Amino acid sequence: MRNFIRNIEDFTCANCGFFVSGNGYTNHCPKCLYSLHVDNNPGDRLNNCGGLMKPISFEKKDDEERVIHECAKCKIKKPNKLNANDNFDVVLGL
Repeated sequence: MRNFIRNIEDFTCANCGFFVSGNGYTNHCPKCLYSLHVDNNPGDRLNNCGGLMKPISFEKKDDEERVIHECAKCKIKKPNKLNANDNFDVVLGL
């Protein structure tokens, strides 16, 4: 895996329409936790799939809380760190 590439990008969530102000580490919508499948390695934006990444589960590994996303298009699963501003009601529902 290559090194993380920091991209500071704002986006509108493709799932719920919430406007997200990115900080360079923002991977998913803090409101609904959905993401887009756009990276091969974190931040590279080199994946052409573009599928909606649905939050399907939650895990805690080595003191790191992560949401597991599954791509609705290609079915790949990827973990992503949760952020302090994420909607933990949605996390608890996983």
